[in-house]
Amino acid sequence: MASNGSTAVDHKAKKAGGLASVLAVGTANPPNVVYQDEFADYYFRVTNNEHKVELKEKLKRVCEKSMIKKRHFFLNEEKLKENPNLCSFMDHASLDTRHDIVVEEVPKLGEKAAIKALEEWGRPRSDITHIIFCSTGGVDLPGADYRIIKLLGLSPSTKRVMLYSQGCFAGGTVLRIAKDLAENNDDARVLIVCAELTVISFRGPDDEHLDNLVGQAIFADGAAAVVVGGKPIPGVETALFEIVSTDQYILPESEGFIGGHLREVGLTFHLHNQVPSTVGKHIEKTLVKAFSPLGISDWNSLFWITHPGGRAIIDKIQEKLELKPEKMRAIRHVLSQYGNMSSPSVFFIMDEMRKHSAAHGKSTAGEGLEWGVLHGLGPGITVETVVLHAPPLHAAAISKALN
Repeated sequence: MASNGSTAVDHKAKKAGGLASVLAVGTANPPNVVYQDEFADYYFRVTNNEHKVELKEKLKRVCEKSMIKKRHFFLNEEKLKENPNLCSFMDHASLDTRHDIVVEEVPKLGEKAAIKALEEWGRPRSDITHIIFCSTGGVDLPGADYRIIKLLGLSPSTKRVMLYSQGCFAGGTVLRIAKDLAENNDDARVLIVCAELTVISFRGPDDEHLDNLVGQAIFADGAAAVVVGGKPIPGVETALFEIVSTDQYILPESEGFIGGHLREVGLTFHLHNQVPSTVGKHIEKTLVKAFSPLGISDWNSLFWITHPGGRAIIDKIQEKLELKPEKMRAIRHVLSQYGNMSSPSVFFIMDEMRKHSAAHGKSTAGEGLEWGVLHGLGPGITVETVVLHAPPLHAAAISKALN
């Protein structure tokens, strides 16, 4: 492997606002927790489908193979009893119910993550110049980007970008957009907020639609926030990860493999069983394109922040690229503790990695490594590839991570 540390420095020199860096990370989840070994019984009970014994056994097998231990949900039994139309498979009167909940609750969950990130960042909230808000559901006018400005008390002059219905690859998309904003606007500080609730897609089982059953077994609720900016102020801001380059790629022959349709019944999702093998077949192409300019071809020399779409996807990537088990540690940890939260998931992995690095005395937030990759994987199949550079960790960054 060739790794030229000056590459990142050269890259910085080309940017008016300085090379964009992740300056702080915050995460949040609803308090309601469901353990995976109890989920099948819970799911068939709350949806009034306990008579479907064979289908419940199928869900149990999916849950057992998922590697997930627990997940967080806004919906609990009490809320589902108040809104029984969410529990059928095709209730055509449920979209208003779902939408009313998501419009109200998505910004609130995003606010919790944003407060953590802003507190870690340490500068006045009035210094935030841009906000990018991302969520799959809750389309409204004005949107969640407007609502969170009000919730956080940000400046009314904050420039907003609102992304709806991007799905699981959007954790990479928001970094790509934030990089452009930070590097082309002097003194820009961009607050990214990704918040997802399964309220928009939760529904009861159906004998013919087993991909719905798989989705109910892996998706979960969560929010993450990140502050991105260039030219960190010494002694005030810390660059955890520098965003060196970004790319987006639609995998060949993958149309329709991951998809969703917003209908009167809510968001219906569709998952093809060839997703893991298709991702595994093409993932190296994204790495070669991203890292060839850096002279890097040893994938085990990188730290890995890949969207945890499911156990089979992670296993296939590890197998195809011959990655050492420790490369997938943070990814598997987040999948086991939180499930697939869609767009915020990669930032949960980033947060877990930098905390683990600090706790174990690593020299960088990337588990002691200099270079790493962040992959967003989602509908399309679309892959967002972000090249990250981890500068040396300073004492202040280690203290913040551990606290």
